[in-house]
Amino acid sequence: MNNAPYDLRIDTGGDQFAVSGPAPRLSWKPPSDAGHPAGYELECTVDGDAQPALRVAPGRHRFLPWPWAALGSGRQVEWRVRADGPGGPTPWSEWNAFEAGLLDEDWQARWISPAESGDPGYGKRPAHTLTTRFEVRAGVRSARLYATALGLYEAYVNGERAGTAELSPGSTSYDRTLHAQASDVTAAVRAGGNLVEIVLSDGWYRGQVGAFRLPAGWGTVLGARAELHIAYEDGSRQVVRSDETWTSTRSAITRADLMDGQSTDFRAGRDTEQPVLVDRVEAAAIDWSPAPPVRVVASRPAQSVKQLRDGLWIADFGQNASGRIALGDLGPAGTRTVIDYGEHVGPDGDLTTAHLDSSRPGEEPIPFVQRDEVVSAGRGETFEPRHTVHGFQYARIRRDGAPLDSASLTMRVVHTDLRRTGSFACSDDDLNRLHEIADWSFRGNAVDVPTDCPTRERLAWTGDYQVFAPTATRLYDVLGFSRKWLRSVRDDQLPDGRIANFSPDGRRIKHHLDDQFAMMTGSAGWGDAIVAVPWELYQSYGDQEILAENWEAMVRWVEWALRTARTARHHSRRERSAEPRPHERYLWDGSFHWGEWTEPRTKTADGTRIDPVKTDPVAWFMADKGEVGTAFLYRSTSTLADVARVLGRTEDAARYAETAEHVRDAWRTEFLTPDGRTIGDTQAGYVRALSLGLVPAELRPAAAARLVELIRSAGTHLGTGFLATGDLLPVLADTGHTDMAYELLLRRTAPSWLYMLDHGATTIWEDWEGIDENGDAHDSLNHYSKGAVIRFLHTHTLGLRQAPGSVAWESVEVAPVPHPSLTWARGTHESPQGTIAVEWRTTGDELTLAVDVPPATTARVVFPDGTTETATTGTFRATRRITCASSARSARAPGDEPLVRSEGATD
Repeated sequence: MNNAPYDLRIDTGGDQFAVSGPAPRLSWKPPSDAGHPAGYELECTVDGDAQPALRVAPGRHRFLPWPWAALGSGRQVEWRVRADGPGGPTPWSEWNAFEAGLLDEDWQARWISPAESGDPGYGKRPAHTLTTRFEVRAGVRSARLYATALGLYEAYVNGERAGTAELSPGSTSYDRTLHAQASDVTAAVRAGGNLVEIVLSDGWYRGQVGAFRLPAGWGTVLGARAELHIAYEDGSRQVVRSDETWTSTRSAITRADLMDGQSTDFRAGRDTEQPVLVDRVEAAAIDWSPAPPVRVVASRPAQSVKQLRDGLWIADFGQNASGRIALGDLGPAGTRTVIDYGEHVGPDGDLTTAHLDSSRPGEEPIPFVQRDEVVSAGRGETFEPRHTVHGFQYARIRRDGAPLDSASLTMRVVHTDLRRTGSFACSDDDLNRLHEIADWSFRGNAVDVPTDCPTRERLAWTGDYQVFAPTATRLYDVLGFSRKWLRSVRDDQLPDGRIANFSPDGRRIKHHLDDQFAMMTGSAGWGDAIVAVPWELYQSYGDQEILAENWEAMVRWVEWALRTARTARHHSRRERSAEPRPHERYLWDGSFHWGEWTEPRTKTADGTRIDPVKTDPVAWFMADKGEVGTAFLYRSTSTLADVARVLGRTEDAARYAETAEHVRDAWRTEFLTPDGRTIGDTQAGYVRALSLGLVPAELRPAAAARLVELIRSAGTHLGTGFLATGDLLPVLADTGHTDMAYELLLRRTAPSWLYMLDHGATTIWEDWEGIDENGDAHDSLNHYSKGAVIRFLHTHTLGLRQAPGSVAWESVEVAPVPHPSLTWARGTHESPQGTIAVEWRTTGDELTLAVDVPPATTARVVFPDGTTETATTGTFRATRRITCASSARSARAPGDEPLVRSEGATD
C-alpha cells in the first residue's frame, strides 16, 4: 500500500536521468490508502530555487501540463506531490528529478564530419573517430555531455563511455526529426588534460535498409555534434564544443553496418589525424526523445558450445533475441575470429540462414548475412560490436590456429529498455511458455522502433505494430516508445496522405513516387496504424495529446482512402457494370492492399508449400481485396469520429460517424449475404467482420457458426494470417464458442501456436510452419504479430479488460473464461491508476476469484454462474459455483454492454 502519491514521472525519455524539453507533462499515481483525493498539492525547485506551490483539481494526475515557467537549457528540476485526503494531506511523495536538455536554439557546436578517403560502398565502410583535447581546472562540480549524430555514434571522455544507451541517436526520419542524448560524465572529467572521442559509423542514416540491402537515402555525409558543459564549484562554467579544431582518424572498426555486422582489427595503429570537415551536413532541429533508450538489458551465457570440426564451433544461447556477442577470448595477436549469427541449425548441427535469403521473381536471391569479425592484438581485449545488432539464437565461430574458451562467450540482449506493466501465469505450462515466447518476440523487435524481425528486414512495418499494439500495452509501458515511432510515421506520410509501409522510411518513398514500391504503398491494415495506434494509446494511458498530435495525419490518411474509394474501382466491378453502383463509392477496392498476409500455406500433393505471391505474383497483386480494404476503412473512419469527439471537434465527429455508417452499409451490401455469410467465406473474413462490428446483430450467430464450420472443415485448425489472428480467439469466445477458442489455442499440429513450441520456437514465427516436419526453416523465426494471441490470455483466460468506454483503466471488467484444462490463472496490470491484480482458482465445481482494485477505479466482476458484483478500491474476494468449467460468453457486438455469462452455456 502507498500512503502518498507515487511513481512520479515526466513524458520523456533519457538514459542516466530523464531529459525533457522546456515544458514536460507530469504524471503520478494516487495513493492507494487515501480514498478519493480532493485534489493535489505540488512543490518544485529549479536549480535549487523553489517555485510557487500549486494546487491541482482531483483526477488531474495524468499528463498535467507543465504549470511553471518554461525551462531553459540544462535546468535541473525536482518536484513532488501530496494528496488532499479525507483526513487531511497525505505525506509528500518522494522527489522526482529530471533535467531539461540543451534546447535547439542554444546549441552552438558546429556539425563536424570525418575526413573519409575513398568509399568502399554502403555496408562496407569503416567507423571514424572524431577527437578533441582540452584542459580542465580543479573543482569540477558537474559535467554534462550533449551529443547527437547523423549516423550511429558512441562518445567517450578520457576513455570512459558516456552513458549506457546503445545505437544512438536512434532510428528516426532524419530529414525531419533528430534526437540528442545527455550523459553525466562528471566522474570521467579530471583536472588537467582531457580527451573526448566520438566513434561514428553509418548506422540507420547511411547504411543498408531492408531485405534487399538497399542504401538508406537520408544523406551521403556523416556528421556529429557535441557540447560538453562543465560546471565548477565556484560557479564558473566551461563549454567544449565540436568545431574545426577537432581531428578525424579511421578507427579500429574497419567495417560497420547495422545489418551486415562489424569488423574490428585491434592491431590497427592510430592513423594520421586530419582536420574534420565542418558544416558539410544539414540536419533537422535537435529534439529530445519521449522513448526510453536502447540498452543492453541482459547477458546470457551460451547453453552449449559444440565443436563441429577444427576451428569451427556452434554456440546455442537457448533464446532467439536481438543483440550481439561479447567475446573475451580473442587468441594470440593476429588471430582472426569470424562470428556468423542466425536462428536455426540444420540436421548437421551447423548454422543455416538460407530461410532468410531474399528473392524477387527473375532475380538472383540475396544471401542473408550477419557477420562480425575481429583480429586480436594479443592484449587481452574484449570484442563487443556496438555498431551493429543482430537477431539470433545461434552463433558460428570460426578461427584457425587457436582454441576457443567457450566461457568467454556472452550474448548481450539489446533492445529498448521498456518498463514491464503486465504479467500472466496459469496452471498450463504450455500457455505460460507461449506467453513467454510472444513476449520475447516483441522485445526482440522493439529496437528503438517496432521492427518486423531483427534479421532479414528490420523495418518498422506499420501493419505489424497496429496488429500487436493492443497486446503491447498490456505487457509494457509503450507510450513514449510509440509516440517516438508515430512521429516518424507522420514525417514519412506521402503528399497525397498515404502512410508509408514502414517508418522510418530509409527508402524515402515520399520523394520517389515513380518507384514500383510506391504503387504498393497505402494498404489497408498497414496505413491504418496512424489511426489505430494513437487510439489504443489514448485508451490505455489516457493521453489526449497523442490524439491531437496525430489528428492531421489521421485525417489526411482517411480522406485519401475515402477519395480512392470514390475514384478507383477493382477491375472485376468494372466488368460487372460500366457505371458504379451507388454503394461502390464507399468500397475501398481499387488500390493496392497486402490483404490478410501469411495465412497458412496450401500444399501440393507431394507436400510442397505454395506461396501465392511467388507462384503467380500478378494474380496475387490484382486480386480483389476490397473486403479487407472496406472493413478497415470502416474501422478507421469510425475511430476518427471517436477521436474527434474526444478532441471536441463536434462537426468532424458527426461527419465521420455518418461516413462510417455509409462505409459499413457498403460493406454489407457488397460482401455479406442475407444469411450471414461473407462473399469471401474465409476464416479471416468472418473474424474481421465480427470483431469490427460489420455484421448486423441478428446475423452474428450465423456468421460465428460459419466461422466454426470453416475451422472444423480445416481439421479444427485456424486459417487466419497477419491481420485477423489476434482477434480470432476473442471473437470465438465473445460469440459463444469458448470451447472452440481453447481447442485452437491448445492445438499441437500445424498451423497452431503450440506447434511452434513443440518444434523448438523461442519466439513467434512469421510462417505458421516456420520449422516444418522435416526440420527445415522457412521465413523469419522472430516475427511477433501472431503473438497477439496472448492478449486473449489476459482478456479472457485471466478475464481482465477495460470496461467499454473506459479510458486509462478507470473502469474495468473482470470476467474470467475458464476451461477444464486450467485450474488457476493470475496476472497483473500496472495501470495509470495503480496495480490491478486478478487471480482465480477452481476447486471442484467452485471458482474463487480475487481482485485488487487501485484508487479511482471501479471493477465489474462477472462470475461464470452469471452473477455480478461491483468492486471498488481494495481487495475483492468471492467464491461462486461453476457447474460447467467452460462457460461461454453470450454473443455480443463490439460496443454492447459488458457481457453476462450464463451457467452451463456451451458451444
